[in-house]
Amino acid sequence: MAADRSILAHSPWDIVPVAEGVLHLAAVIGLFLVFPLLPWWGVIAAGLLYAYSITWNHNSIAHNFVHNPYFTSPALNRGFALILSLTLGYSQTDYHYDHLRHHAGNSDRPDDQGHTLDPFSIYRFGKNGRAENLLRYMFASYVRDTATGPDPFVGPRRQLDRKWGKFEMACVVVLYGALAILDWRFVVCMLPFNYLGHSLSALNGYYEHYRGNPDEPMAWGVSSYNWLYNVLWMNNGYHAEHHYRPKQHWTRMKELHRQIADRQKAAGVHVMRLPHALGFIERGERPSAVEKVA
Repeated sequence: MAADRSILAHSPWDIVPVAEGVLHLAAVIGLFLVFPLLPWWGVIAAGLLYAYSITWNHNSIAHNFVHNPYFTSPALNRGFALILSLTLGYSQTDYHYDHLRHHAGNSDRPDDQGHTLDPFSIYRFGKNGRAENLLRYMFASYVRDTATGPDPFVGPRRQLDRKWGKFEMACVVVLYGALAILDWRFVVCMLPFNYLGHSLSALNGYYEHYRGNPDEPMAWGVSSYNWLYNVLWMNNGYHAEHHYRPKQHWTRMKELHRQIADRQKAAGVHVMRLPHALGFIERGERPSAVEKVA
């Protein structure tokens, strides 16, 4: 399939995350509309599904959009970033730059002054060179200051991005403020689930690097080749591959894995049997468990 270069920048398959992103926002609005009809147990079930959808979008649609914007048109990319911002409740543009800092450090250990390049490094608030406690990392990450190192919004284009990020957050406030005026109970009930969704994203991120090697580029990330996880999450399981080559398109991660599998094995890339978010279930070490891909 050849990409329609007038619309999609990298692959015709990007119509999948674009459609899912639009439908996700529609689902949030739909949840608001049906909220008055739900019994208490329905609110809890819907809230848990809403929380899961946040971490799913964050780690698949929004994440891949950072590395390979879906459209050739800057205006369409701005518009889609706004859709993601409204859906997830934070600025996609700010996330873009925070995530690039993540790749600048690759979950690095603190320097002599206790600083990391990666604001999300699992070692940033750990002790004695070890990863931070999982639960503390999971529930504190969303409210922590991510400002580390030089200001990323330097230069005319990035100044425009800074302004657009503020516009995205203003739109988020307006949308959810309007929903609160129409039905304040919806916003109050969904706020804890929104926080839970972002905390689940931190859980996912923790195991994307726990048992990785911050000193070995080939093993910066931890991979999971669980087929269902990768189908639903746009190959997010190929995380060691992703950190080794961040611009590799999500549809070509399996191809990259085939190319570097021997080097990954030599570098001791850690591989999980389960999806990253279930890393706390796994036991034992698999220091060189690079699986074969059919």
